[in-house]
Amino acid sequence: MNTRNRSSERIVIAGEEFATHSGTPFVPFGVNYFRPDTGWAPKVWQQFDPDPVGADLRRLADLGATCVRVFLTFASFYTEPGKLDPEGLAKFDRFLDLADAAGLRVHPTGPDHWEGLPAWARADRYADEPFLQALEAFWSEFVARYRGRPTIFAYDLLNEPSVPWDTPALRRAWGGAVPKPEPGATDLLDYQQLREGIGEAWTRRQTAAIKQADPDALATVGLIQWSIPSKLPTVQAYAAFRPSRIAPYLDFLEVHFYPLDPLLTYAPGEIEQNLAYLETVVREVACFGKPVVLAEFGWYGGGAFDDHPPATEEDQAAWCNAAITRTAGMAKGWLNWGFYDQPGARDVSVLTGLLRSSGELKAWGRRFEELALALPALPEGPALPADLPVLDWDACITDPAAGDAFREAYRAARGG
Repeated sequence: MNTRNRSSERIVIAGEEFATHSGTPFVPFGVNYFRPDTGWAPKVWQQFDPDPVGADLRRLADLGATCVRVFLTFASFYTEPGKLDPEGLAKFDRFLDLADAAGLRVHPTGPDHWEGLPAWARADRYADEPFLQALEAFWSEFVARYRGRPTIFAYDLLNEPSVPWDTPALRRAWGGAVPKPEPGATDLLDYQQLREGIGEAWTRRQTAAIKQADPDALATVGLIQWSIPSKLPTVQAYAAFRPSRIAPYLDFLEVHFYPLDPLLTYAPGEIEQNLAYLETVVREVACFGKPVVLAEFGWYGGGAFDDHPPATEEDQAAWCNAAITRTAGMAKGWLNWGFYDQPGARDVSVLTGLLRSSGELKAWGRRFEELALALPALPEGPALPADLPVLDWDACITDPAAGDAFREAYRAARGG
């Protein structure tokens, strides 16, 4: 078994890179972990079985992985405000032990709805004060429990946070009825900036709770790609977690990306167009002097997704390899969406794994292993031209057409 990553040292920030405390380079390279036999959404903790989980983590280490991102849930860890669930904590303790034995770091993501929500957590999770205080209490207790534990790579505040458009708390903050979520609406930019302020305050408060419990703990947040307005389906879809506003509170930046420009079916030209889109996203989070992790990425291969044409496992491996090599240099870590293919999933997760659901290694899994052997340095794609267009953020969050025009200009400047 490969245990080259096992260490009693914590991971620290070294400029725009990650390293162990003694200076050994570290690249978070791995997967978002869930098993294929827990239904959808995965019930990682409600159906936690340490024997197959331990076998999975050992196999990941043998493939060269260094890190797994795993989702905490309210139902298993935090059903009552201010009180952590002992059974959930015992399972997470066991998960950490298994990861440590395999030589993997763990990247826990803040409590979410995957296994169900208690009634008190069905509030505005970004602007409702009682909920915010309860979430701060969660981090204070959870992080204090694991203070100094080197197996934990970093804490992710939440998976893909997005400030809602219209809630009672937002109307109170705005002082009345909110603008219509359409280009040209009165006060639309002011309202988007109000939402950004809510996202900033949320980030600041949760990170402060983590740092108070463990000053050396690393903190980040897993941004949905709608946090970067180079492409938005609607102005309402903008997540309002603006990197320039939240970066000061975070140790590093994370962003997620799926090839949606157009939704990739592997037709001619689609890969290059989506790689250009990927660049526009990663560039916007890579300009703050802090490391960047592509903490979710991937696409389907080995069958058909929804009503889209079948794609081969080799198609998937080619896309994922290109996504890594195109962002190497800007990004300092990559976590694939899923270890296994996930039968029964209601989205692309059905075919995104390194392994088939039965456990056979896919073409992407073989390429993943080859890339892991090159760590900490990965082959980089072609250098970016110096005269690439600049994203007009405020224009894009008030009119998706501005983002469309930007991407077209960007592709032209890239020569694609």
